[in-house]
Amino acid sequence: MPAELTSVDAYAATVRALLPPAAPADVPLADADGLTLAEDLLARVALPTFDNSAMDGYAVRHADLNANGPTTLPVSADIPAGRTENEPLRPGTAARIMTGAPVPDGADTIVQVELTDAAQTGALPDQVTISEPVAAGRHIRPKGEEADAGDVLLPAGTVLTPAALGLAAASGHPTVRAYRRPAVLVLSTGSELVSPGEQLRPGQIYESNSVTLVSALRRIGANARALNLVADDVPTFNERLRDAASEADLIITSGGVSAGAYEVVKEALTGSVEFTKVGMQPGMPQGSGHFEGTPIITLPGNPVSVFVSFEVFVRPALLAWMGLPDTERPGFVGTWAGAAQSSPAGKRQFLRGVCDIPTGQVEPVGTPPSHMLASLARANCLAVVGEDVEAIGPGDEVEIWLLDSAL
Repeated sequence: MPAELTSVDAYAATVRALLPPAAPADVPLADADGLTLAEDLLARVALPTFDNSAMDGYAVRHADLNANGPTTLPVSADIPAGRTENEPLRPGTAARIMTGAPVPDGADTIVQVELTDAAQTGALPDQVTISEPVAAGRHIRPKGEEADAGDVLLPAGTVLTPAALGLAAASGHPTVRAYRRPAVLVLSTGSELVSPGEQLRPGQIYESNSVTLVSALRRIGANARALNLVADDVPTFNERLRDAASEADLIITSGGVSAGAYEVVKEALTGSVEFTKVGMQPGMPQGSGHFEGTPIITLPGNPVSVFVSFEVFVRPALLAWMGLPDTERPGFVGTWAGAAQSSPAGKRQFLRGVCDIPTGQVEPVGTPPSHMLASLARANCLAVVGEDVEAIGPGDEVEIWLLDSAL
């Protein structure tokens, strides 16, 4: 690799070090989907918390049932779900009971309503006839069947799914101890940029990077928002960041980091951000550091470079910040199905492609220039070509990163 270039792996480690793991916080269940548990989740109560009926039917003592034919018993009680009093079942009687209702003391079997001659709705019948014998203990969910109070329900490191959050709620937790979502601010720079919907003047283009970045950030669970566009003016740039930096765990800028004139980000942040050229295509100009104590990552301005830089550096660093166990894109070794092409010396390439997942065949989509967003929108993968590869051709193996559109 040329001496003036930083390797992709070295720069990825720099960005990862910029974002040490977040401190755990108590997060309400409603806000915890997709977060990672910072400590074991213990059952506050037994699950179930009491013996309850798994069926609508009748609670009985099994000893009161005829083993050889129908049994008729007087009905002594009606037990709906939610009943808090537990009156013992009188011997020689049955109690009508609903699914989830507490099994009365003395009862050891539930006979489902389908095996009786009594209706499950309306007035309580005087008696019930059970048409056939049932096994002892039938249709009772015993207390603690799933867990006892104090048991570990979910270990630290578990990613909280809807089912996991339901389990936390069922065991009495209003919050979970988890690694919280990062608050990320996104700022696009460039005097040529205009917000979508506004009138374009000659020399202007619609700004897209902030939309791409905010969407990508929200997909991984971050709380992200875009700041208003900043023209190529250093005082305005510094003022915009200063007003918002205290709200953020991370600031991401796009544009203004190349080697030309009017590079506002480079001018404003030299001294607090280390700018470098990374051995990759697209996305060579990069920068990372702090702005008044807040971590900041400065990305290049071309749309494809922004997306690839996010995938390579920002996404895995933020997933690690949130304590997630899997920080890399799902990937595998595929086969290049495109035409032969040379690779730039000393640079890792990230090529847009369409992967046929069953076969692993990857067709290139679009051309290499990093301003061509349409080809990226059609791609479902990035094909990664190593720094030491001089050329790739049909049938060559390539590393494949599957993107969201392929998942």
